[in-house]
Amino acid sequence: MRMVLKDIIDSQPDMRVIGVAKDGLEALQVIEEKKPDVVTLDVEMPRMNGIEALRQIVQRYPVRVIMVSSLTEEGADITITALSIGAVDFLTKPSGSTSLTFREVADELVQKIRNSMLIDPKRAASKLTFKSITPMVKKISLTERAIVIGSSTGGPRSLDAIIPALPANFPAPIFLVQHMPPLFTKSLAMRLNSISKIPVKEAEDGETVKRGVVYVAPGDFHMGVKTVNSNVQIYLDKSEKINNVRPAVDFTLMKVAEIYKSNTIAVILTGMGRDGAKGAFKVKYYGGKVLAEHESTCVVYGMPKAVVEEGYADYVLPADRIAEKLVELV
Repeated sequence: MRMVLKDIIDSQPDMRVIGVAKDGLEALQVIEEKKPDVVTLDVEMPRMNGIEALRQIVQRYPVRVIMVSSLTEEGADITITALSIGAVDFLTKPSGSTSLTFREVADELVQKIRNSMLIDPKRAASKLTFKSITPMVKKISLTERAIVIGSSTGGPRSLDAIIPALPANFPAPIFLVQHMPPLFTKSLAMRLNSISKIPVKEAEDGETVKRGVVYVAPGDFHMGVKTVNSNVQIYLDKSEKINNVRPAVDFTLMKVAEIYKSNTIAVILTGMGRDGAKGAFKVKYYGGKVLAEHESTCVVYGMPKAVVEEGYADYVLPADRIAEKLVELV
């Protein structure tokens, strides 16, 4: 496996492998000696596993870490933990994990390494703290509001500062679109649910939308909403990728804005690309509000930057102040 990774990376004109390690302990020694820009780190290793190694790496070295994970539920859970610790991205091994199948994801691997060079590793490893918001005591408005949150690279770190800060009686549904494959979105939902006062779950096709619940778009499905017998229902959609991703924030924003109109609130967080910009335009068209994460807390200032530069953002805030603004708006 190490030789396959080395061959893939060394075949690129703009990168080279300067060190190889067979476990976490050896990795720490190699990083100390070679001072690489990027480390690919397997989750499963002898002596010191990927998570233990990652904790030490982000504390000691300014290096970008990409986790190499198996596409299993356990692998997904560990990867979500790794992203919250400070890994900048992850790559899933194809089933089988043999050298032959791994070459299927060679293009994705080298692209993720290139993309990681746009990231400040110190920011990715820094923790965002938040202050829990006390339960809302004002009379809750009868107006049905809805919030759509979109995020990509660095998203789990920012979400950790937003969702757990919300009070238990938060009066609006939240539709969360994080660019991730299947299993990983489920693990993300379970992790957020375990540390939050409001319920967080992976969205299911046909379920009725309830206030105060966070619905996470499942990997490989767009998440939309529709009205059925005066109730709002979620539906999952396998149509073409948008902005080269599925789920896409733009898809969810378009569908939510069509139903909730001026009561839609869009939140565009850290991530590469422009997903969310067209959806934010739709929200503004209907008179809704748009929040963008401030560059100071973004791991990658791409998606929020697109919204800000287009002039759609009503508020530009660091991640640890977004929950407070959402409570104010609803």
